[in-house]
Amino acid sequence: MNDLFSVKDKVIHVSGGSRGIGRAIAEACSEAGACVVVSSRNEDTLKATGLPYEVCDVADTAQVKRAVESIVKRFGRIDVLFNVAGINFRHAAETFPDDKLEEVLNINLRGNFVMARECGRVMVSQRRGKVINIASLHTQHSLAGMVPYGASKGAIGAMTRALAVEWAAYNIQVNAIAPGFIRTDLNAVLWENEAIRNWALARTPAARIGEPRDLVGTAIFLASAASDFMTGQVLYVDGGLTAGSTWPLSVPR
Repeated sequence: MNDLFSVKDKVIHVSGGSRGIGRAIAEACSEAGACVVVSSRNEDTLKATGLPYEVCDVADTAQVKRAVESIVKRFGRIDVLFNVAGINFRHAAETFPDDKLEEVLNINLRGNFVMARECGRVMVSQRRGKVINIASLHTQHSLAGMVPYGASKGAIGAMTRALAVEWAAYNIQVNAIAPGFIRTDLNAVLWENEAIRNWALARTPAARIGEPRDLVGTAIFLASAASDFMTGQVLYVDGGLTAGSTWPLSVPR
């Protein structure tokens, strides 16, 4: 039973692993005994993790291929991929800039697919592996001003299910984590706005903003043997937000 949730000695690649959610997952897996390699576009933030790393922009297919080949050459295999790399840009749909549309979709959708494809090739040859994508509340629930982001995260849900079906024959499980409102270094200023913070808290039954560490337990579970018969699922780690809302009235007791 002790080994059921173990990631000890697994080779885990965390794409987008130098900051925020990705870094929290990478550090937790490393502390649990996994061999973790992080990748992102920024070498300075990668160095700051203290983990083995590959500089890689997922929007550049050649860089993705080079990074995956390098990991296999260094460590012999890839057991788990966490597909975390992603960006957002808020803007009205009718005037959304073409360059930002291309950037969001190239990273969040195309880049995540290419990373999954390249790691998937390795896993197919191994006849085992796990791919864990990072979805979003937007996979199920839309907010105004983020249409391309929402479209990309909706597609991540569909991609997760499709890859799960296609790769099941190779003993590869593909699932996704959909975080709720999570405080990271990139969005900390947003949660300092009292009106926005109160709006989010009113919609989250757990009545708090999540932290990257709140995703660690689900991440470890999906990377371990405990999830071997789970595939094609999107797990919402959102403090109950997608489950429903509390009443603005007191409940008789």
